[in-house]
Amino acid sequence: MVLSFLSDFGLQDDFVGTCHGVIARIAPDARIIDITHGIEPQAVLQGSIVLANTLPYVPDGVHLAVVDPGVGSGRRPIAARDREGRVFVGPDNGLLIPAAERAGIEAAWELQNAAYRLEPVSRTFHGRDIFAPAAAYLATGVVPEELGPPIQPATLVRLAVPVPEVGDAKIRATVLYVDRYGNVQLNLARSDVERAGIEPGTLVELELELDSYYATAARTFADARAGDIILYEDSYERIAIAISGGNAAEMFSISPGDELTVTLVA
Repeated sequence: MVLSFLSDFGLQDDFVGTCHGVIARIAPDARIIDITHGIEPQAVLQGSIVLANTLPYVPDGVHLAVVDPGVGSGRRPIAARDREGRVFVGPDNGLLIPAAERAGIEAAWELQNAAYRLEPVSRTFHGRDIFAPAAAYLATGVVPEELGPPIQPATLVRLAVPVPEVGDAKIRATVLYVDRYGNVQLNLARSDVERAGIEPGTLVELELELDSYYATAARTFADARAGDIILYEDSYERIAIAISGGNAAEMFSISPGDELTVTLVA
């Protein structure tokens, strides 16, 4: 059974290795795929976007995700199954929902059964004591119904994903994600820029809080010279900003949650 794992734990501490150890003791035959542990600390929206983006490229199985700023609070630990049989394990804070709703959520459960936890449960490390054991037991064939009582999928927490404002030749957008190369993913799809009249080869102005820059709408990095700013559709079909051979996020001093305006230059 494949078990994928995403978190904001990073790789400097022992958190990821400890969770791997817990999984290996319970489900030694599980094949673990680490999607990433580089989600920014407590960045639930970023984690949800990465999980949803990568899901189509990961084999069906159990999908463990832990970005959990509410650990130790009243938020529920959950498992959710989609209509194609994938099971998602993590906190009920919206992290799992965009991925789970790709195929539609069929059922959900609250992780309450102490038989499938590590006791005593730490107040600050549910990744080790609740989520990793639950995911591991699921990977051995335990059915989700054994992990705790059912909950209505409609009651699961949903994230407020920013919606762009698309007008005539102008778009107000929000930064969703910045990758390690400094490429800036926006909450825009190709249909949004097309509605604004922005096509490959056109010039646009990017207006940030303090500065503005000119960029060219492009299909690939090869369409630009080194140092050029481009607006392009990335590999996950989101519109993004990049600097050919450079770091756009660093140059713009921009991070997830920041807003900017994209204007078609006549």
